[in-house]
Amino acid sequence: MAGVGRSDSCAFPAIVRPRGNSVRVTMRAGAERGDGTFRGSVLEGSLERITFANEETGYTVARVDAGRGELVTVVGALLGAQPGESLRMRGRWGSHPQYGRQFHVEDYTTVLPATVQGIQRYLGSGLIKGIGPKLAEKIVRHFGVAALDVIEQTPERLVEVPKLGPKRTKMIADAWEEQKAIKEVMVFLQGVGVSTSLAVKIYKQYADDAIRVVRDEPYRLATDVWGIGFKTADTIARAVGIPHDSPQRIKAGLLFTLSEATGDGHCYLPEQSLVAEAIKILQVDAGAVIECLAELVAEEGVVREELPGPDPAEPEAAIYLVPFHRAEIALANQARRLLDTPADRMPAFADVDWDRAFAWLRRTVGADLAPAQQEAVRLALTRKVAVLTGGPGCGKSFTVRSIVALARAKKAKVVLAAPTGRAAKRLAELTGHEAATVHRLLRLQPGGDAAYDRDNPLDADLVVVDEVSMLDLLLANKLFKAVAPGAHLLLVGDVDQLPSVGPGEVLRDLLAEGTPVPHVRLTQVFRQAAESGVVTNAHRINAGDYPLLHGMTDFFLFSVDDAEQTAALLVDVVCRRIPRKFGLNPRRDVQVLAPMHRGPAGAGMLNQLLQQELTPAREGAPERRVGGRVFRVGDKVTQIRNNYDKGANGVFNGTQGVVTALDLEAQTLTVRTDEDEDVDYDFLELDELVHAYALTIHRSQGSEYPCVVIPVTTSAWMMLQRNLLYTGVTRAKKLVVLVGSKKALGQAVRTVGSGRRHTALAHRLRASA
Repeated sequence: MAGVGRSDSCAFPAIVRPRGNSVRVTMRAGAERGDGTFRGSVLEGSLERITFANEETGYTVARVDAGRGELVTVVGALLGAQPGESLRMRGRWGSHPQYGRQFHVEDYTTVLPATVQGIQRYLGSGLIKGIGPKLAEKIVRHFGVAALDVIEQTPERLVEVPKLGPKRTKMIADAWEEQKAIKEVMVFLQGVGVSTSLAVKIYKQYADDAIRVVRDEPYRLATDVWGIGFKTADTIARAVGIPHDSPQRIKAGLLFTLSEATGDGHCYLPEQSLVAEAIKILQVDAGAVIECLAELVAEEGVVREELPGPDPAEPEAAIYLVPFHRAEIALANQARRLLDTPADRMPAFADVDWDRAFAWLRRTVGADLAPAQQEAVRLALTRKVAVLTGGPGCGKSFTVRSIVALARAKKAKVVLAAPTGRAAKRLAELTGHEAATVHRLLRLQPGGDAAYDRDNPLDADLVVVDEVSMLDLLLANKLFKAVAPGAHLLLVGDVDQLPSVGPGEVLRDLLAEGTPVPHVRLTQVFRQAAESGVVTNAHRINAGDYPLLHGMTDFFLFSVDDAEQTAALLVDVVCRRIPRKFGLNPRRDVQVLAPMHRGPAGAGMLNQLLQQELTPAREGAPERRVGGRVFRVGDKVTQIRNNYDKGANGVFNGTQGVVTALDLEAQTLTVRTDEDEDVDYDFLELDELVHAYALTIHRSQGSEYPCVVIPVTTSAWMMLQRNLLYTGVTRAKKLVVLVGSKKALGQAVRTVGSGRRHTALAHRLRASA
């Protein structure tokens, strides 16, 4: 299910043409209550710039040209408006003790400007595909105040503009016609509180059927339209008259609750937990929720299964969304199929002389394997499925390199993969063998189906997958299906790191007691690695010990207690102190990893502060505002959803990159991903991207960076857990800098975690043994 949409109270209505000048300030009497009148002020003007926007609340501070060069400060619900638009805002005048006179916006509409200057700014704002600032100036210079009428009524005349050919003319005319087609939908959606960007997405999803779907099946929006979740759909449903206790609403709320649970990593919810959470969200009687849940089970909208509970003598009813139930059963079956098949695509290792093999390795790679590493090599080359786990500095990489070297020496076809582009590159450098992301290896197609599956398996004798801790249930199921019978699958990862962002904890379940999957855990820290403060403190944190902070050359703490001061100090450390002392590039080599997104030292605020320092606004440079974010060329960004339609084989949640181009005329932004692929985004798709100067630690999984900087504050108290801090620290190759409170750091080290996820993979594996 798509994420929860923004609760914009500002909606995009029909485009209307004002009377007279483009700017008008009027006062109206009355009150917008039961009598339908409005008491307050109406301000019309051109939006010059947005100085602040909070994406979470919609609160915006902007400057509006109120005519004759007078700039007025407006505050309130303007999220979604773009500089260059002419707005009609309703609200009230007030005075701020520090900032002076302000107009407090309650809602707004867009209007078409009527002056030459306003029309040129409007056309050049990037709102109409195909027209940028330079072309806007040419069009207005040629047609004057009639420019908008020409585009709307006789667009073929645009060819009169110098250097404007038929192809561009048609693009502009089509974009204008699409606006007109959306007009009726926009008027309707304004009445039910839908923001501009979401209204356009709804229209693009349903076209002429948009009004019917919104009116009759509003909860479909939560599953069909990215950016709309249950809460937004529920607001729309209330506006179109869906009863509070409607079965349609209750079932949608149950599905939403399960979907939110998968977002938290669970594969299912216990029935009692699901019902209790749904009652809290829906505010309806328990009986109605239980009845609707039974109907969903009967309709096969969800799956109910009895599973072992915390008390083995008391089974609990588990409620699954259908795809996760199928995937969990299939993954357990696939693991058993691979383990039990009598075929072997690497038969040479069944009776190999291991002493000779390890002696050859010693000559080839120049080092001896420890006993646990030797055991891992034997498992990987003789068992069909094996797991190698261990912390930093324990030799996982060297062991993998040895396994690949031996397999290739016996002419085996080896395929290497990892969940992220960065991890795949690191695996390729380690082994000297090409590696791909799991998504590219499987050739995932639009809709999420893989080109390689049980009917069309990978042509590989040995498949090695690194960073498996971040492999979620759905992707792991696709991977296991693609491994040919008789092939060997080696899964490598650190089980003590955070589990995957997606649902499941596959690595931990595979390693659970009683499962049939063989594994080796490396625990010996090798001497060279032990000299690293990063490695030493990673193991100390994992063991529940406070990190060593004195005498370290690659692990530091800048102590400060206040969260806002932490944020300011962190920006100084990233942008000035680290580059000055270590010669690292703050944009390329340094990654900020925050325990959480929100808060004064969360990833959201740190991204704004770091962008101001590293990629500030420049006069004449293009930029695009989306909600509370501004995108500029040079920005570090990351993808926040799987999009199978982008790039050569899709772009996936967690993919990172840099903005390399921003075209206001074509309304596209180009990202060079960490897989060295150029991916274009339409402006309407930019809510799939967020800035990546600072990432949450969860989003950093599978990646390594020369330097990691982590804010540790008491404002993130609920997220301060040992495996979270451990995961962040182990993302660093050379340098870790902590900024924040010693008290918060101690809390993180002492706190083991919030418990296991609701998964049944280990149970299913044990049952099949």
